[in-house]
Amino acid sequence: MLILVTGATGKVGRHLIAALLDDPRFPKARVRALCHNRVPAETDRVEVVRGSIADREIAARAIAGVSHVVHLATCKETPDQVMDVTVKGLFWLLEEFRLSATARQFILIGGDAGIGHFYYRHDGPITEAAAHRAYPGCYALSKVLEEVMLEQYGTQYDLNGCCLRAPWIMEKDDFKYSLSFGDDVFGGPDWKMMVPEADAKRYASDGTVPLLRDADGRPLKRNFVHVADLVSAIMAAIDNPRAVRQLFNISMDRPVDYGEVADYLDRTRGLGSVDIPSRFHSNWMDNSKAKYLLGWQPDYDLKKLIDSAWQYERAESDPRIVWYPG
Repeated sequence: MLILVTGATGKVGRHLIAALLDDPRFPKARVRALCHNRVPAETDRVEVVRGSIADREIAARAIAGVSHVVHLATCKETPDQVMDVTVKGLFWLLEEFRLSATARQFILIGGDAGIGHFYYRHDGPITEAAAHRAYPGCYALSKVLEEVMLEQYGTQYDLNGCCLRAPWIMEKDDFKYSLSFGDDVFGGPDWKMMVPEADAKRYASDGTVPLLRDADGRPLKRNFVHVADLVSAIMAAIDNPRAVRQLFNISMDRPVDYGEVADYLDRTRGLGSVDIPSRFHSNWMDNSKAKYLLGWQPDYDLKKLIDSAWQYERAESDPRIVWYPG
């Protein structure tokens, strides 16, 4: 078993490679890490291919001899790169995969950006049957195109593909900094831009958290997943006959409710909150299909997500770094 992991040095890739090397189901599995900028250490079970999948020759080198692909590499809001890397890169990987004599399974990590996450109103829980609805920007569009391309390769060539659609992926202290009113905010919204500057500075100093409200004035519900749960879903999908040509929502059992977050941080850590009105819409990803077909179960709930983020102690050798814009 030779598993190609693209985006191997990213948040998910690092955890996935560790899980693959530690899993007793795959004692002889080897990993080929495809990297663009950062490069992991090579071992007797980990080899590295360096370059961009926008280059067909690199894609061909990466696919040669592999049995499985876990495709994690992507771009964010980078219009000058996203079509070459995310769209054309996936096309080259799929082309080489379908021509390979050794390739058995292609797993794509999709994203809820492809269904618009909180930009659009949904009448009920979001299942895998939800229509694609990209929000403005190139990143969401690229996630739609990825999912459609994989689906169509399955139709055209009976390719054994599987898409795991994930919302915002958390690890370490990510969730804590996703609620910061300071310059150290992780992801979006950028809270300091939604309140007066003096208030933002005070909130950042005090540890005040935003209580984001949806377009109806209720605490907004937004989907998250911890990286450990996403990795366990990938592991459950590998060589699973029930994953063939399937799409799965991989998320927490319940979305994060910003009102519940504010209440819990007030009770456990004495942190205040401030209402932030918005035109966003609450939504709820339904993960029951993954539970039923893959036998997967997320471990992180709201309490564990919060506690793990606030209790995490970051070493000096592990500074917070944003590797991509957007």
